[in-house]
Amino acid sequence: MNSRFKTSIIAALALTTFSLAGCSVASSQDTSSQTSTVSSSTGSGEQTNTANASSDLGSGLTAFLADNTTSHAEAGDADYDATSATKITLSNEDVTITEPGTYVLSGTLTDHSVRVASEAEGKVRLVFDGVTISSSTDSPVVVTAADEVVIVLADGSTNKITDNADHSQAKTNSDAPDAAIFSMADLTITGTGSLQVTSTTGDGIGTKDGLVVQSGTLAVKAADDAVRGKDYVVIDGGVLELTAAQDGIKSTNEDDDTVGYVYLNGGQISISAGDDGIHAEGDLVIAGGTTKITTSVEAIEGANVVIAGGMTTATSSDDGLNATSGNTTSGNGMGENDGSQMILMGGEITVNASGDGLDSNGTITMTGGVVTVNGPTAGANGSIDASSMDISGGTLAVGGTSQMAMTPSTNSEQGWVSMSGSFSAGDTITVSDGSTTLMTYTLGVASQVVVLSTESMTPGTEYTVTVNGSDSTRVVANSGELSSMGSGGMPPGGGGGGMPPGGSGGGMAPGAGKGRPA
Repeated sequence: MNSRFKTSIIAALALTTFSLAGCSVASSQDTSSQTSTVSSSTGSGEQTNTANASSDLGSGLTAFLADNTTSHAEAGDADYDATSATKITLSNEDVTITEPGTYVLSGTLTDHSVRVASEAEGKVRLVFDGVTISSSTDSPVVVTAADEVVIVLADGSTNKITDNADHSQAKTNSDAPDAAIFSMADLTITGTGSLQVTSTTGDGIGTKDGLVVQSGTLAVKAADDAVRGKDYVVIDGGVLELTAAQDGIKSTNEDDDTVGYVYLNGGQISISAGDDGIHAEGDLVIAGGTTKITTSVEAIEGANVVIAGGMTTATSSDDGLNATSGNTTSGNGMGENDGSQMILMGGEITVNASGDGLDSNGTITMTGGVVTVNGPTAGANGSIDASSMDISGGTLAVGGTSQMAMTPSTNSEQGWVSMSGSFSAGDTITVSDGSTTLMTYTLGVASQVVVLSTESMTPGTEYTVTVNGSDSTRVVANSGELSSMGSGGMPPGGGGGGMPPGGSGGGMAPGAGKGRPA
């Protein structure tokens, strides 16, 4: 899947530079856990989220993202002339719109729907200006046909959509409505008002085409997925609070490698999900905004995962970040490389995982950003799980269990050090070159293995690693060995159950990552 990605992304990495002038990250696995803090001597680490972050990613990656950021939405979608718009006051009857144009809706509907069935070319713009629509017989808002639909949340308006209908017909008819707001056409949500969507039986907002959120305040609670698009989901802005029994944000097209993607470019997003926080059958790109996944099984999952900007917190009961095309078999827990890639290029990323922290069924490449992985603390999982991980930029801080421990590649351009021992949450670990402290990491969880890397570390150079200001050891960067330190420390090389030092996968044999399919 996504073979186009595999060639163009490598060229992009050579063209892309992110200057990280230092970093600080705080995160927590739950409300009772301690926070982890990372700082390096290279500066402040502030990230700037632009309206179109892809312009900062380098020409190679920008070319790749062309297929993964292109959408139907336009900058002026929220603009309309109220004097020429058709005004509709909702009462106790269905409303059906059959022509393109702008329609301003207000009022209340109970057990009736607003339907769009427009075969003509042109946008249908629905302005929600204080609407309350609920239905136990059908989806409250249904688009059966349209060139494109834009929902504008009018300035200062509060809007509420509630779906209690039986959507069992959607199990046998893929085009049957199965969401509180359901569309067969491209759908854009924009404006400065607020929208509350509740579905007790299906998805919150779902399209059989593309879905774009430009702005607005959205609170979505769903018995299935909160926000779902088939070809893509693009979030450019807005405030989204998503609660879902299944996935928080999802794109489902797995038949075409130029679609099925999720692209987060801005906004403030909070997700509590019963399954994946964000799931893409294609590529998943985070280029800006603030994304906080507080509850999930797997927090972020896509065929290829690119994080290039923004602030992302991913908390999961299983894998935190997972790049997989779903083509491997789990068997005894060891999977083959399926060609998936995880690219960490920028932004601040905090992973709180009970399963694997950074998990790729292929490779992991880090060229920038600040990445902190807290956990796992036990079980047959690892903080890093891939066929290989290569670092050439950014700051990495990892603390977790030794059972499936893996370190970055010894051939990495940037230096890294790894230690084994019995570390407690709150322990402070520093790395220095003898005269200058290069990096400080305060552990967020109890750990047996710690991996640290920052841009001022050089492969082959010996560094002093100190725990809580007293227990010190000398570690050679990129040696492939786990240096023993702290109480109950393991002998060098013993952290991963017989990991050979210096392996190309970084202390674990190539291809040895579990790589479970989705």
